[in-house]
Amino acid sequence: MLKKLLGLGPKVNYKELFANGAQIIDVRTKAEFDSGNIPGSKNIPLQILGTQLSKLDKNKPVITCCASGMRSATAKGILKSNGFKEVHNGGGWTSLLSKLTR
Repeated sequence: MLKKLLGLGPKVNYKELFANGAQIIDVRTKAEFDSGNIPGSKNIPLQILGTQLSKLDKNKPVITCCASGMRSATAKGILKSNGFKEVHNGGGWTSLLSKLTR
């Protein structure tokens, strides 16, 4: 339980998750997203995420990302508290992109 709380659990295979239909939600601002993003990701800025939940499928895994991993961690909490079962913090979008393309 402590490992799970600290994020020390099993490693997540983001490439496999995405290939199997996981939704990637980029919670950076529109300007940040427009300057570079992961193809196929959705841009829902963190400050409006709570009002856009109906645009997401609760039955599919969600991977959140941002610039560094801080906002995406907050987004993960918002999604989990709103009934999303499988949510992963993908961290910074460039790091996540490299994990998806390896």
